Amino acid sequence: METILRTKDLTKKYGSKTVVDNLNIEIRKGEIFGLLGPNGAGKSTTMNMICNIVRPTLGTVEFQGEDIRKNSKKLLKKVGYIPQDLAIHGKLKAWENVELFTSLYGIKGAELKKTINESLEYVGLLEKKNEYAKNFSGGMKRRLNIACAIGHKPDLLIFDEPTVGIDAQSRNFILDKIKESNKNGATIIYTSHYMEEVEAVCTRIAIMDNGKIIACGTSEELKKMLVEDTSSITLEEVFLTLTGKKLRDY
Repeated sequence: METILRTKDLTKKYGSKTVVDNLNIEIRKGEIFGLLGPNGAGKSTTMNMICNIVRPTLGTVEFQGEDIRKNSKKLLKKVGYIPQDLAIHGKLKAWENVELFTSLYGIKGAELKKTINESLEYVGLLEKKNEYAKNFSGGMKRRLNIACAIGHKPDLLIFDEPTVGIDAQSRNFILDKIKESNKNGATIIYTSHYMEEVEAVCTRIAIMDNGKIIACGTSEELKKMLVEDTSSITLEEVFLTLTGKKLRDY
């Protein structure tokens, strides 16, 4: 299967502290790749380096065969990033938020108007298009965040902890949309510390702790690292065994 993104010895240090440590991962075109780890594992820093927001101390990120730092203007037009921290403006209406971010990719006129409506409809907010984002619930803000990232129809969608602090209904809605986006052709990177979410949506999972990838594979492959009969063990038990930590939903 074609590799769409590859990191080579990706490292980020802040002074003497290593946040991401010699990371080597390959994301295959068409998959939902899960990055599972506790808060502070280095997941968000990794995503920020992939999106060229944070400069690596060492190593490279290749997207579609090209160095993303050397060709960021061209390559990042093909990436949609849904950050952990909301990237929406409360004093703008829903449609104005989507317009702001989508227009950055050169979409204009009638195409822009069509894209705004399609993006809001996709996340179930079309009827709320004229309401101000500051008045939205936490789940609605998360959905608007997604709408702002998909208008340019990216090849790669990065969801960084998109369900933190929201209700169960909104969480299920977002997970369904992630799977739908993948069926529509987008490759997905999904970071989370919620075990059940990663296992429910991801085709392959990397376990990350202290800035390092401890193990990578399908849920079944990870379980088979410990036992032959995978029905007798959970992914949470695998995580505990490999890291010595209990991954809690917090």
